[in-house]
Amino acid sequence: MAEAILMPRLSDTMTEGVIAAWHKNIGDTVKKGDLLAEVETDKATMELESYQDGVLLYIGTPTGGKLQVNDLLAIFGKAGEDVSALVAQHAPGGAKPAADAKPAEQAPKEAPKPAEQPKAEAAPAAEAKPAASNVEGMDGVVLMPRLSDTMTEGVIAGWQKNVGDTVAKGEVLADIETDKATMELESYKDGVLLYQGAKAGDKIQVNDLLCIIGKQGTNVDAIVAAVKAGGGAPQPAADQKPAEQQPAAQQQTDAAPANQPQQPTQPQPEVVNDGRIFASPLAKKMATEKGIDLRYVKGTGDNGRITKTDIDNYKPAAAANAPAPAPAAKAAAPAAPSGVVSFDEVPVSQMRKTIARRLSESLFTAPHFYLTMTIDMDAAVAARTRINEVAPVKISFNDMVLKATALALRQHPKVNSSWLGDKIRYNHHINIGVAVAVEDGLLVPVVRFADGKSLSQIGAEVKEYAQKAKDKKLQPADWEGSTFTISNLGMFGIDQFTAIINPPDACILAVGGISQVPVVKNGQVVPGNVMKVTMSCDHRAVDGATGAAFLQTLKSLLEEPLRMLV
Repeated sequence: MAEAILMPRLSDTMTEGVIAAWHKNIGDTVKKGDLLAEVETDKATMELESYQDGVLLYIGTPTGGKLQVNDLLAIFGKAGEDVSALVAQHAPGGAKPAADAKPAEQAPKEAPKPAEQPKAEAAPAAEAKPAASNVEGMDGVVLMPRLSDTMTEGVIAGWQKNVGDTVAKGEVLADIETDKATMELESYKDGVLLYQGAKAGDKIQVNDLLCIIGKQGTNVDAIVAAVKAGGGAPQPAADQKPAEQQPAAQQQTDAAPANQPQQPTQPQPEVVNDGRIFASPLAKKMATEKGIDLRYVKGTGDNGRITKTDIDNYKPAAAANAPAPAPAAKAAAPAAPSGVVSFDEVPVSQMRKTIARRLSESLFTAPHFYLTMTIDMDAAVAARTRINEVAPVKISFNDMVLKATALALRQHPKVNSSWLGDKIRYNHHINIGVAVAVEDGLLVPVVRFADGKSLSQIGAEVKEYAQKAKDKKLQPADWEGSTFTISNLGMFGIDQFTAIINPPDACILAVGGISQVPVVKNGQVVPGNVMKVTMSCDHRAVDGATGAAFLQTLKSLLEEPLRMLV
């Protein structure tokens, strides 16, 4: 029997998706796990795998088409099945082209044609801003996409393509600094880069004109003027003329590297994947862990897709890793003259702006109250020493606090909540955000379903996230979805502090360091290891007694660590 496949929700904020590419045509036999299509969401272009076997009988929209979440994406069944009833059932008002609903053996003539694709393939993220609606259909216009759920503007960290360069679909256009990370922006179409909306270091609002990609001879001035009239694109900079009008600027750009010291050339391995690279999620993860560049890996899957087996069998050439040029030494900052007022003013980064905005909103909107408790860590110190003798990864005290917190949240679900204005959400899942300090500010990657993970799993995951945060390689999915947050400054010698709640969580736990102090045990003064924790609570969702009961459970788990293993 034929079965309808609906457009899935591939991110927490996704409302619609654009079909970046179909990897199966009508009439093709599809197996479970085969790559069906690439779907561009509001945050990334993601691979959609089939979760069943069958013949692809119907496609809901051609490449470049847009579907709302839960709209009809495809129909699977047996060859020759009539799917017109299913199409009519899922069509709004029954208005679906009957031609699309024919059996698979009649379908080859009806496969999506390139000519039917929308021209605005390069600007899928433009719909979020009403002012962009007049220009998003223009051929070649690329608008600044929203690369994170809180992003309102982006800074061009660097252009990877210059005006006049040929750009292939899937190639990196630019590095964009958002409020949370510096991310690579890939091109969604082929063509020539004719216009850049800003120089490196400049800011662009979401849905403002980022660049224009098209054919040589395109009237760029007319497009830029239309974008301005349609809702405000940035003023063109001096080097933002069409490519054919910029020979001098291009020559100057090309000549710049000549001033740098030349590096000895080394033979490079053959690049087998140009443009967008198709690989399974597991293969991508394995390649990242092993430091393998997927451009050099030959895929054996469908359409050259790279699989786990290809990564396992890959043997890098001796010259694959050419030494990178040594970075120029930074000049030492001049010492301030004695008796002279002196200072530096540094532009605020996107991350710092977001930290300022969100935490100000939290502190001045959520009525915070604070609960502090002292915990005897003698047993935890002894247990950690014994655990690390057999653990596959080194367990930190922070890992033990995270595990104990997750188990305590399971017993006190009211603390694992969020204030939503006219309702309170009590989360059944336990996702704990871990505050990680980076050079530009603070990131909070999330350990998901922490109550069901072992100390070794938590330790490995936290270490991986911390490294990715410092390398600016965290993705939006890594920092979204927390239900509770932990901030630990104990490693910096801080005994006690209060933290600002990380919305939408209702609470955050501030963890101080372990101090050796005199304590009274059995009527005797002896040295003991104590740690202070302070929980900030949103009084709209959590009351004092509720928070206190949670801390009592947390204290008992850390003072008797064996209880965490039951």
